[in-house]
Amino acid sequence: MTVSSGDGVVVRPVRADEWRAVKELRLDALRDPVAHLAFLETYEEAAGQPDAFWQGRAARGAREGSGVRQFVAEAAGGQWAGTATVLVEEAGTTDWAGFPVERRQGHVVGVFVRPEYRGTGVTGALFEAALEWAWGSGAERVRLIVHEENTRAQAFYRKAGFEPSGVTVPLPQAPGQVELEFVLEKQ
Repeated sequence: MTVSSGDGVVVRPVRADEWRAVKELRLDALRDPVAHLAFLETYEEAAGQPDAFWQGRAARGAREGSGVRQFVAEAAGGQWAGTATVLVEEAGTTDWAGFPVERRQGHVVGVFVRPEYRGTGVTGALFEAALEWAWGSGAERVRLIVHEENTRAQAFYRKAGFEPSGVTVPLPQAPGQVELEFVLEKQ
């Protein structure tokens, strides 16, 4: 599956052998000025991971049937402009925050677009591919969690059709701060 953003950027699933590029893009994301609002890990934590961690991460994001799919937006010349990952969460399980999962759903995580590609349609193309994959995987809804202060991301998610569900997730590493669940129901 590939999706084009209209400016020569193609969105496609990552391949297992692209683990070095997966690592590089993640580390760039964690250096972004709003990374503390967008990601639960720090640059130092991610940079300290061994190569085997990144190889496994890329392999899971590339493997059909793994319940995880990582998409990358690739610009002309091969530079990766951005990424988004979808996890399938099964009904009857508990999510990473300890909440029960009531129905099969997609969970979008790890969204990042390099600053020079923001506002060009790349994020929309990443979400188009992510949602297509989630619906094709049998998701009844797709959700994401966004920091209450990450208004830039919230604005995009609303534009993409996501709505706040009313569920809040406390952040143990930042007492008093929460993340908000946004959902998109299957039409």
